[in-house]
Amino acid sequence: MQTNKDPQQGQSATPIALTLGARATSYLGPTLQIKGEITGNEDLKLDSRVEGLVSIGGFRLTVGPNAHLTADIVAREAMISGEVIGDISACDRIEIMKSASIIGDLNTCKITIEEGAYFKGGVEVASQNARVGTDLDSLLRGANKAEGK
Repeated sequence: MQTNKDPQQGQSATPIALTLGARATSYLGPTLQIKGEITGNEDLKLDSRVEGLVSIGGFRLTVGPNAHLTADIVAREAMISGEVIGDISACDRIEIMKSASIIGDLNTCKITIEEGAYFKGGVEVASQNARVGTDLDSLLRGANKAEGK
């Protein structure tokens, strides 16, 4: 609560991350349930239940330990600590933490899987020159060209 006795409070309400030029990360918490498509152009941390598509193009997706995703993921980086049922495409890297459970195919340039993580699916590690599209449509068009469709 702001009072007249504290005129500085309004100025200090600006988050430090924004004043230092750091990228802000959006967050969807554990009580949220989302059905549909999440798209955007910023870093995102999910601790919620999601059914559909998560596409954040050239940014980092963090799937927290409380998250349960039944979704395909397209991002620059994907850090997975929760549960994902779906394919993950991350042009830079995928990190799978020991608390993660993944059922689906992975496509990336770099991958780390910690001991204790559960993973069932295929892995394609491409060269650094391969770029994932900013959305699922671009990714699927690239996959269809590669298969000769």
